[in-house]
Amino acid sequence: MTHVIITGGSSGIGLALASLYVGRGARLSLVARSRDLLEAAAQTLVVKYGAGAGDIHIETADVASEEDIGSAIGRCVVALGPCDILVTSAGVVEPASFLDASSAAFRRQMDTNFSGTVNAVRAVYPAMVRRRSGHIVMISSGSGLIGIYGYTAYCASKFALRGFAEALRSEARCHDVGVSVSFPPDTETPQLEREIAERPPEASVVMGVVRPWTAEAVARKIIDGVERKRFEIYFGLTLFLLGRFGPAVRPLVNWWFDRAIARSRGR
Repeated sequence: MTHVIITGGSSGIGLALASLYVGRGARLSLVARSRDLLEAAAQTLVVKYGAGAGDIHIETADVASEEDIGSAIGRCVVALGPCDILVTSAGVVEPASFLDASSAAFRRQMDTNFSGTVNAVRAVYPAMVRRRSGHIVMISSGSGLIGIYGYTAYCASKFALRGFAEALRSEARCHDVGVSVSFPPDTETPQLEREIAERPPEASVVMGVVRPWTAEAVARKIIDGVERKRFEIYFGLTLFLLGRFGPAVRPLVNWWFDRAIARSRGR
């Protein structure tokens, strides 16, 4: 039975992925910081999606701490067996212009989104290499493909994930371990609600014109991409073009962003 470990699995995309993997007969380990949210998520998977209580394991951990997440994932492996699929969905976003953002907020986003992913991967990758099997799924963002006003830290953390994923893919394929990186757009999650409340007006001008995807739709596309062994998983034509033809497309998108922001500021 496949064992899927999901960081950030208590809500949003992580929980949506968990619900779909339950339907595929997988065992699930969910890792997040809040015990209450984890317990509620586990209950949802059992009651709503028919998971066996013995097939769901939860652990509290902060992915930003290598020791914390390493120990938590170790306990997941003891409980449900070797990790077959790791999904790094834990993330945080605190939008603000660079002038207004604190250095602590900047570090928090880099530590959680980028280093948190690296820490989780480090906890499972050596065993996958020894077994010559396994798949690592990193959740980046559409903001990992183009810079956006008010998202200097978030974009930096998500851009970094792509570089890490590309380099790791090259190494992992030598050991028959798969790597995927996905670039979701705005997604209907509790985090998006909090983010929109903090989003600078200039960012809303360019980001608010696209309707968010549901977490379930994003999760389905990620699982489909993993099953097809795709390295890059995109959502919609614009993000696909940015991902595949970035040097050609980004200047046009940036030009449109700049004009929209200038108009919003009366310039």
